[in-house]
Amino acid sequence: MLSALPDYGPGAQAPVPREAAVWEHAAEALKQQEPVTLLCVLHSQGSSPGRQGFKMSVTRTGMAGSIGGGMMEHKLVELARAHFLQPGTGPEIRRQVHRRDEPADRSGMICSGEQTVLLLPLQATHAPVLAEILLRLRTARRGQLQLSQAGLHLTDTLAPAAFQLGTEWHYTEPLGYRQHVTIVGGGHVSLALTRVLATLDFGITVLEERAELNTFVGNPYAHQRRAVRYEALAPEIPEGPEQFVVLMTFGYRTDYVALKQLLPHQLGYLGVLGSQAKIADMWASLRAEGVGEATLARIHAPVGVPIHSRTPEEIAISIAAELIGVRNKALG
Repeated sequence: MLSALPDYGPGAQAPVPREAAVWEHAAEALKQQEPVTLLCVLHSQGSSPGRQGFKMSVTRTGMAGSIGGGMMEHKLVELARAHFLQPGTGPEIRRQVHRRDEPADRSGMICSGEQTVLLLPLQATHAPVLAEILLRLRTARRGQLQLSQAGLHLTDTLAPAAFQLGTEWHYTEPLGYRQHVTIVGGGHVSLALTRVLATLDFGITVLEERAELNTFVGNPYAHQRRAVRYEALAPEIPEGPEQFVVLMTFGYRTDYVALKQLLPHQLGYLGVLGSQAKIADMWASLRAEGVGEATLARIHAPVGVPIHSRTPEEIAISIAAELIGVRNKALG
């Protein structure tokens, strides 16, 4: 590593996960001693508009977030508000099936699929947990959210999202961004891509060899920015199915050096920006060095969906679309 850089310029604010608005709304309601209920999708399958982990908070006069929208959401919001008239109402789990011919638990929607939704009334005792959740979301610190009959808890033991139904029902999920994108290269396309990804609930890191580059130093959208040598790139990037990497350095040689560093990495996504001619030449060099076809087949190159993009912003949208496709395919 060449140097440590401040994460943000003066006055810039880090992007936070979309669900932060839900927790902020709920925390403010508790502060005002106003009844508030957390709605959370515990499980989803098929063509369900609400996916596991979707959340919203509901008060008598307001709400934040979404559990999928439509008639289903409207009914459950009204149910949550009806519970405000019945002090002492505990958590309630509702199965919602999005099919017209379903004999029970019909949601009022016909998009197929189903989802299981928790209605959890929040109490004043939950306020410290909400404050800690918000602190971690704003500072990109991980944690594990746990929902159960006992209420709302936060731990430091990370695990994949899971739901167990029954009398001792239990739901848990990692707090914050589930997928993290590392962009290797801090130029104009990198800046445009971080701007898009900041709206899409991805964690974002930018790595750049030129520590003084203006589009790198002045990038307010990344959660982390680090100056690194591309020859020593591999230790800077964690492995795992939720780690996505996009290579877009300032030239063919540096792309090639960076890519060779990451070929052994197990990643959810690895892509390289460049023209068809550049990629063909790079692949020929890799084959000549003994890199197998199975390894090359795992790489998305040229990166992005084919929309004839030209400007940095258009290229960024094409790359973001491809990342969304990979993420959503993995989620099922």
